Amino acid sequence: MSTITAAESVTFELVSGLEIHVQLNTQSKIFSSDSATFGAKPNEHISPVSLALPGALPKLNKEVVAKAIRIGLALNCEINQHNFFDRKNYFYADLPKGYQITQDNSPICKNGFLNVALANGEEKRIGINRIHLEEDAGKSLHDQNAKYSYVDLNRAGVPLIEIVTEPDIRSAEEASALLTEIRSLVRHLNVSDGNMEEGSLRCDANISIREKGTAEFGTRCEVKNLNSIRNVRRAMEFEFGRQVEVTSNGGKIIQSTLNFDADKGTTSPMRTKEEANDYRYFPDPDLQPISISDEWLAEIKSAMPALPKEIAKQLIADFGLNKTEANLLAEDIDLYNYFNEAKLDVKIQKSLVNWLLGSVRALLNEKGISIAEYKVQPDRLASVINLVDEKKVSQANALQQLLPALEGKDIDVESLASQLNLLIVEDNDAIAGFIDEVFAKYQSQVQAYKSGKKGVLGLFVGEVMKLAKGKADAKKISDSIIEKLK
Repeated sequence: MSTITAAESVTFELVSGLEIHVQLNTQSKIFSSDSATFGAKPNEHISPVSLALPGALPKLNKEVVAKAIRIGLALNCEINQHNFFDRKNYFYADLPKGYQITQDNSPICKNGFLNVALANGEEKRIGINRIHLEEDAGKSLHDQNAKYSYVDLNRAGVPLIEIVTEPDIRSAEEASALLTEIRSLVRHLNVSDGNMEEGSLRCDANISIREKGTAEFGTRCEVKNLNSIRNVRRAMEFEFGRQVEVTSNGGKIIQSTLNFDADKGTTSPMRTKEEANDYRYFPDPDLQPISISDEWLAEIKSAMPALPKEIAKQLIADFGLNKTEANLLAEDIDLYNYFNEAKLDVKIQKSLVNWLLGSVRALLNEKGISIAEYKVQPDRLASVINLVDEKKVSQANALQQLLPALEGKDIDVESLASQLNLLIVEDNDAIAGFIDEVFAKYQSQVQAYKSGKKGVLGLFVGEVMKLAKGKADAKKISDSIIEKLK
């Protein structure tokens, strides 16, 4: 593909809307009691309803409706208190009934919006056209046999909501920010785990271009089944460039459905798209309309937790955090819950924030786990932080020895530190001797310090700490070294 000139980039703007499928984390499926848990053996979570056997009738899972309402409220939607299900008729190998139960004319939520923060500090409002309930299809497996495709129906009937945005997105960054925010919200509200790798959150992107300053929409192409926020961004950037190139060279964009090749970073046609698909929607005769009473809606509203943006504001007010720190804590519900437990036992709460967003975060990244999987309990981490703040254990020893020894254990932290011989011993004579030993070893650096090169102080402190085996206060060592070098 040829490079787009600056003039071409200025001439056109991207116009996009997303269709975001969120798999709800209910224990059972939307219309049957089959387990909706991910990871079972093929066709283990099935029943006459999932298989669409003759005479099998669906029965609505009430929790599915409640979770859809929760995310609808978070996205500032109107809740449609009287709605119903439709049949969407089409054939697919892993769609047992030959139709999907979904919502067409009467979605459960509509007319919402979400404000997303951009890198330049601005906020962009993106409209939410609708949120509707539907069931997932099964899964076709094409790589198990050279001659045949297999079908796994565990996923058939798993509850979904589809969040359909207005075509308000004007950049890949805006799309990325929107998806990040929605993933955070569904996790925070316990609506879904938001795991894109397992298919709990999937996205189709409708992409078109138009000349800047014009109101008319261009011909759109739909990129299907994007399974990561990074790939949404990459697909959008590539497709924008492709459409600009085609249009700039006098060609026409053909409405089509596209695949995204994550290895190559390119899109390719799956099929051309007709102007309208004849899905022959009609109300499902086997399911009663949904009636959401004022009382039930009020109950769900009253049980709604504070949302991440509200939590971030409160964290800034209560603990003096900066905006970045507050957002990091507020947007990770597991991290925020861990913080709330640990803060009950920690003496300096800002220290807890610094540890969680610094040393502990680095430790989790190194292990490749989340805070929910961390085996040091919140009250134990608080005790470790207290020992460090009280100068009873060095931070290095706390991170390298004390925390690993605490994993999975319910034990008094100071007693464990004593058993591991980590408690700082205030032996001023021994420290003085260590300092003299370091000065004798690094005589040229001592002279450099006295000549004004203060940067070598860190070397001296580190060497003394080594000799003290970490059982000393680095600040006191630093003060003693400076005093001796006067």
